[in-house]
Amino acid sequence: MKKVKCISILSFVCTAFFLSFFACKKNTSDEVKLDSSTYEWVTIDEFYIPEDYVEEFIKNDSAEKGLLPIQIKNYGNNTAVLRKFKGRNFAGPTEAQIKMMYNGLGEWKLIDLKYKNKEEKNIQRTILYVYVNGDWKVGDSGVLTK
Repeated sequence: MKKVKCISILSFVCTAFFLSFFACKKNTSDEVKLDSSTYEWVTIDEFYIPEDYVEEFIKNDSAEKGLLPIQIKNYGNNTAVLRKFKGRNFAGPTEAQIKMMYNGLGEWKLIDLKYKNKEEKNIQRTILYVYVNGDWKVGDSGVLTK
């Protein structure tokens, strides 16, 4: 009788452990919805007032190249979106991988850009901006996978 109770309690505890483990794993997955309600496109033109240094960098760089107006979708430093990024140097990187690649990394941001080039061709790409040693620069360029 004692064996049956012990086995029943042990199986109950193991079942509860496995169910809670898989429930937690499902809730902490990197799944992210990139719908239009979460991240909005913002148009940057010569009259736009940048919200941060990255937007100022994008505005100044685009103005120098004659690409204004452009549209951006700023994902910030969302690691779930970062895992969907595929560029020249990275494919689904983690924040730790970016820190290993760029010594002195302070911050990073992932931003979608949409603009027309000088031949009026529509261009859309995702840019990983990194803040290294006091300067924002382009760390990688690519696309977001679905």
